[in-house]
Amino acid sequence: MTLTPGLRARLLIMVEKEDTAPEIGSGDVPVLATPRVLALAEQATVQAVAGALEPGQTSVGTKVALEHLVASPVGTHVEIAAELTEVDGRRLVFAFTAHDRHTAVATGTVERVVVDRERFLSRLSR
Repeated sequence: MTLTPGLRARLLIMVEKEDTAPEIGSGDVPVLATPRVLALAEQATVQAVAGALEPGQTSVGTKVALEHLVASPVGTHVEIAAELTEVDGRRLVFAFTAHDRHTAVATGTVERVVVDRERFLSRLSR
């Protein structure tokens, strides 16, 4: 498999107390926290390309744009979908959406760069 636009992944969650803004520290209203939406979007992007990377490769996040449109209280089911829309060398661009049963919860883009895992980690110890 190769890295080509159209690779996709979907996640389905039910908002739990641990996913809310007070628990994460991003606010005091008990609804799905924006940082949690971002983490789920990134998780979907990782899953979308997991089977297309060469052995020893991984991807790291480099840029995010996120618009959190509506609040999702505890108990809401939210589906997060990510699609690879652009491949520019090692740079990968994904579009993502999050929806509940009725409406769009969030939308945005995530950029990632493909790296050699060992080489990337070896640079951290310098």
